Amino acid sequence: MQKEVVLSGIRPTGFLHLGNYFGAMRNYVRMQDEYNCYFFVADWHSLTTHPDTKALKTSVHRVIAENIACGLDPQKVSLYVQSDVPEIAELYLYLNTLAYKGELEKVPTFKDKVRLQPDNVNAGLLTYPVLMAADILIHRAVKVPVGKDQEQHLEMARNFADRFNHRYGEVFPQPRAFNFSKELVKILSLDGNGKMSKSENQMATIYLSDEGELVKKKIMKAKTDGGPAEDNAEKPDYIQNLFTLMSLVSSDDVVKKFEVDYSQCNIRYGDLKKQLAEDMAVFLKPIREKATAIQNDNAYLQKIMREGAEKARASARATINIVRESMGVKY
Repeated sequence: MQKEVVLSGIRPTGFLHLGNYFGAMRNYVRMQDEYNCYFFVADWHSLTTHPDTKALKTSVHRVIAENIACGLDPQKVSLYVQSDVPEIAELYLYLNTLAYKGELEKVPTFKDKVRLQPDNVNAGLLTYPVLMAADILIHRAVKVPVGKDQEQHLEMARNFADRFNHRYGEVFPQPRAFNFSKELVKILSLDGNGKMSKSENQMATIYLSDEGELVKKKIMKAKTDGGPAEDNAEKPDYIQNLFTLMSLVSSDDVVKKFEVDYSQCNIRYGDLKKQLAEDMAVFLKPIREKATAIQNDNAYLQKIMREGAEKARASARATINIVRESMGVKY
């Protein structure tokens, strides 16, 4: 029985953090045995907001290394760099003829980017959803792990697939949002303001590359309060976030001890943070060390990227051949 195709990409902008790991990468590791997985570094996408490419190579290598360090097996998945698969650009061109200026200008993420970078409103920014659709459809993926902010882009990918199929014949399946785990872990920023970020508010985000002392410094600065005013009080989200982190990296008895302390109005946040920092440093150390070792092994990195690109291009070429045949541009 042929495995269903799963696809996901990550932009090489900023550093991967705990939210990336527990919200996505941990599930990717579980997926790789059950699905035909394509995971890629979206370097073309990054150019729409980060035109300075001086650090791009280092960032791409770091993302590849951290993905492997987190458990992705390059022998089980297609782990590749977007720009190593030129067929994506060809499909992007075809899909752009099926996308309309008006609908692209209405996309909320485009409006947000225009507000954030008014001096760099480029065509790539406008057609970002079209490139994302090409990323998905080039492998005829049916399952796409996405967050809430990307669901409209996925809906647009389905629209482009429908338009292509209506005009040229049935080629593309309908890609759907996919959550491998029913219990998605949401990791908040340590200051209580939204999610952890790859590039913003760095002292409130724990990165996979953070050293033990830096982890401790960040956690000890995490937002807390005066403690509960009554027994069994509900935790504010910023306090619950600390307990969520503890549940992910600490032993059950440690978590239980602090839960009881909180429920009995006996919580000492300093002790909780100290314990969490120690356990978090222990958790991150093997990931950080393995990622660093991979980044320092350029020959291995090049081999992984080359093999990943070969697997991805085999799939992409098969799709492009069908697309050209259907469109009548195979001469």
